[in-house]
Amino acid sequence: MTKTTLTIAALLGFAGFASAETATTDALADVKFIIDNLWILISAALVFIMHLGFSALESGLCQKKNVVNVLFKNVFIICMGVLTYYFTGFNTHYPGDFNGFFSIGSPAGYDTADAAVVAASETKEYADYTYWADFIFQAMFAATAATIVSGAVAERVKLLPFMIYATILVGIGYPVAGSWHWGGGWLGSLSSGAFYDFAGSTVVHAFGGFAALAAIILLGARKGKYTEAGLKPILPHSLPLAAIGAFLLFFGWFGFNGGSVLSADPAAVSLVFTTTTLGAVGGGIGAIVISWILLRKPDLSMGLNGLLAGLVSITAGPDVITVPCSIIVGLIGGILVVVSVLFFDKIKIDDPVGAVSVHGVCGIWGTIALALPFFNGGRDDVSLVSQIIGVAAVGAFAFVFSFILTLIGKFTFGIRVSAEEEAEGLDVAEHGSPAYTD
Repeated sequence: MTKTTLTIAALLGFAGFASAETATTDALADVKFIIDNLWILISAALVFIMHLGFSALESGLCQKKNVVNVLFKNVFIICMGVLTYYFTGFNTHYPGDFNGFFSIGSPAGYDTADAAVVAASETKEYADYTYWADFIFQAMFAATAATIVSGAVAERVKLLPFMIYATILVGIGYPVAGSWHWGGGWLGSLSSGAFYDFAGSTVVHAFGGFAALAAIILLGARKGKYTEAGLKPILPHSLPLAAIGAFLLFFGWFGFNGGSVLSADPAAVSLVFTTTTLGAVGGGIGAIVISWILLRKPDLSMGLNGLLAGLVSITAGPDVITVPCSIIVGLIGGILVVVSVLFFDKIKIDDPVGAVSVHGVCGIWGTIALALPFFNGGRDDVSLVSQIIGVAAVGAFAFVFSFILTLIGKFTFGIRVSAEEEAEGLDVAEHGSPAYTD
């Protein structure tokens, strides 16, 4: 036996499956299955922690009079996101045989005796974990799209219309767009080659970013930010809380990208962890340097968004982009996010947390970078044409879907609080309770 086989065989003997000397191939496969399945579940837990990160980041970057409102939306999004993903989302996301564009799924579940120990769908090319491990891992991703929008529309959106919007976005919009890529849809059969997005720079992040862009265009800017005299910054109430949120997101991203390996393969997971980390810190440095140059002062909020920009940028291809180039991909993402935030302020599109820039702009960059030979080690199996088509299709769908939802909300419930409620703060106006009592 090899050293690795002896080690696994010894584990089997200790666990009561077989003695170290008589370990069978089936028993070794059982151990691999258990380890792979455990890693998927751990990754799901890490992605869940990202929702705490979003909560802290968004509330920290907003004014203290709106903290309860931001936190409430995040609580609702994870609850409703998982529920809608169970009832329709999962089998819309992975519909099996369908027309490649659209299919509304039934509730998650299986109908075969051994389905608890096989992969979620016959259309998938892996069987390393259980059906329910697959479901819970993917469910943690689903609510992210609405969470991205939550930060962008913060401090002036009505609560109930947003809750309806988020439910439909997560229950229908996100899984339909995702099915085009991960569910065996049309993006996998392009004549120019299959679209590639390893963990969701486009399918998750750019989707959320472009959905957010449509919503904030219709919603309008916060009162007092853009004046005749120019831009009047609305300062965050707690940068320490925002920093905690950014680092929690960084931590959770190891599950986001690492779990997307879909097994505990040592080489693949180690590579993805490394490129993810280097992409993040490259983004942080890029944002710190360029914001210091442009703003004349070192800006913490830009540095935090730079970390996230690097993470979003690398997410399309942490398994493909070379280790040295992962730093450059993140670095460029960090530069882009600063330029993008300043650009949107210049054209008076108000995004309190920089969500469109972090997730939308950098999601596009990371997906396109994956097809550039300099970054992917010269691989010729990722087509620039296909990457552009994928980005354009998902971005356009997210924007139009969100625009229609927001427009319907605007002419039915109304989507914006009154000027008086905005001035008072949504914590009191919407919830009747401030976050802080002093």
